[in-house]
Amino acid sequence: MGIATIAVYADQDMAAPHTREADEALSLGGDDAASTYLNGEKILAIALETGADAIHPGYGFLSENSEFARAVEDAGIAWLGPASSVIDALGDKIKARRVAEACGVAPVPGVSEPVTSREEVEAFIASAGYPVVLKRADGGGGRGISIIRSQADLDLFFARHTDASDLGAHFVERFVEVARHVETQSARDTHGNFHVISTRDCSVQRRNQKLVEEAPAPFLPEGAHETLVNASRALFEHVDYVGVGTVEFLLEPDGNIWFLEVNPRLQVEHPVSEEVTGIDLVREQIRIAQGLPLTTPPEPRGHSFEFRVTSEDPSKDLTPTAGRLDEVHWPLGPGIRLELGIDQGDSVQTAFDSMIAKIIVTGADREQALARSRRALAEFSVQGVATPVPVYQDIINDPDFCGVGGFNISTRWFETTFMPKHDYSDLAVPAEASSTADLPRQTYIIELDGRRVSLTLPAGMFNAPAAAAPRPPQPLRSAPRRAGSSTIQAGPHQGAPGDIVAPMQAIVVALAVSEGDQVEEGQLVAVLEAMKMEKPLLAPRAGTVRSLSIKQGDTVTAGTRIAHIATEEEAE
Repeated sequence: MGIATIAVYADQDMAAPHTREADEALSLGGDDAASTYLNGEKILAIALETGADAIHPGYGFLSENSEFARAVEDAGIAWLGPASSVIDALGDKIKARRVAEACGVAPVPGVSEPVTSREEVEAFIASAGYPVVLKRADGGGGRGISIIRSQADLDLFFARHTDASDLGAHFVERFVEVARHVETQSARDTHGNFHVISTRDCSVQRRNQKLVEEAPAPFLPEGAHETLVNASRALFEHVDYVGVGTVEFLLEPDGNIWFLEVNPRLQVEHPVSEEVTGIDLVREQIRIAQGLPLTTPPEPRGHSFEFRVTSEDPSKDLTPTAGRLDEVHWPLGPGIRLELGIDQGDSVQTAFDSMIAKIIVTGADREQALARSRRALAEFSVQGVATPVPVYQDIINDPDFCGVGGFNISTRWFETTFMPKHDYSDLAVPAEASSTADLPRQTYIIELDGRRVSLTLPAGMFNAPAAAAPRPPQPLRSAPRRAGSSTIQAGPHQGAPGDIVAPMQAIVVALAVSEGDQVEEGQLVAVLEAMKMEKPLLAPRAGTVRSLSIKQGDTVTAGTRIAHIATEEEAE
């Protein structure tokens, strides 16, 4: 389109692909989310300083922040997403439920009001029965979701959410146990034209986060496509949504379709919709902002899969890991599209997100797309970090996923049916240092007046011996920390009886006990978070909290002893 682009980056992303591909790249001056990609003032200041005409929301971070969108609008810069008023109406899940009800679209049965007390939740459970789910109204990407199957689960939730404002950020609805996750890639322009670009299925999930997506959604029951389109149109028109967005639904085996939410931005999985229609969705966002009409999409042609390549270890239940990408081999060939966040030689850490790439595979139909996917995933290899690609290879060969005897996939299928059939314990990545193959030349990324510059010199030029030197591994990013927090490091630690040990490098986001407290077996002690995954740490036995070594906001490394639960005999 002939439009110059300006990238912004956190310190550790100085050499990331997006900074290399942009016409210009400027530093946000920080190494955590709060001081960089969540700092709207810095981003807006850079946009004004450089004379930018528009800001693209991207996905994650500030993409659904109505205050930031409003600040961009007030500054006279085009926001390449829906208006801030629309984000206000749809970005909050409670408000979005009310919008759906107002325009005749059925949300998942629940209460479209903030939770104010335990009694309210118990009253809903009395009428709807277990299981239910408590969700944060501002949650996204699988975060802020608590499934309640028993009184014990409810006790655990309320033990963690004691603050009234925190509790009031949640709402309750029925947990739909068996359902597919289907969605529409929708768009509407300033002239009132509305189109569903394509449907998608994103049912292969773990911990409420998507793993494999495809377009168009396969094996839809009769009438479902029309229902999805009509509901999406009603929602967009009701709030005067102008822009590109995704409407998410649950599809039950009996054909019931429930509205989940609207994501007022591009989704991670948007490439599969582009592949089957030829529509460039970012281009459409720009055209809409320019006041131009939407490109009329053709009927979807062929079929497309997207596989999220993350630094998550299948041998450890897909726990986020850090490391360096060595000897990466990306698949190539007909129907293969790659979107890379980092590449060979780069380090993966836990500061922001575990996704390092997306492999998109397209074929003339679903069968060909599956065949190409098998070849593409077999070609992929990486040394230095674990990825879920071996898991994906098994998924796309599973009869349930392939549609043998029906498409027997739901949002719980991966965890309840697929994973129990497979053992990935032999896929652990050795802890040794990354490869140190000699490099004849070394590229350095330096900053001049806050701007990124690439400088390539002979490797070893600055070493005492003249011989070429190996590229040292880049230092691990530290996870974002709050003021007064610290990093607690530990070597491998399996834990003595009664020890509570961090299973991964993470941030302590909640601490439910104090030194000397009496706890029961299974009682919540702390909650860790890494790469959008929350891990509650529970007391392994009844006793007294001893050697509590953390506080909220600390960063801990894998193997850190969090606390010890002393028995009555030990406590004496």
